[in-house]
Amino acid sequence: MPSGIRLQRIADRIKQDLAEILIREVSDPRLKQIFITDVKIDRELAFADIYVSAVEGASRSAEILAGFISACGFLRRTLASRIELRAFPKLRFHWDPTPEHADHIEKILAGIREKK
Repeated sequence: MPSGIRLQRIADRIKQDLAEILIREVSDPRLKQIFITDVKIDRELAFADIYVSAVEGASRSAEILAGFISACGFLRRTLASRIELRAFPKLRFHWDPTPEHADHIEKILAGIREKK
């Protein structure tokens, strides 16, 4: 089994390359203005859980995840050609609500600051 440091390096590389592929090679309009918030790989290198978010927020989450499901084969094949691994992990995409939660908390804190 790979070490935790190696798993993190592989996850960082997948995140970087996937962001580049989304910008330069993917033409699906559902996958525009997307950012990858995190990538986690299990210890066996079987699955890569990819967390995504969008500028518009959760209103497009179902559409975006559907776009990723349809492009999953292309993305995995392209990533596998760039990153040398014996067996490339299967990609699983998840919506990440963290940026929206952070924005909501920031608005609450700004409201508290104004009341002082």
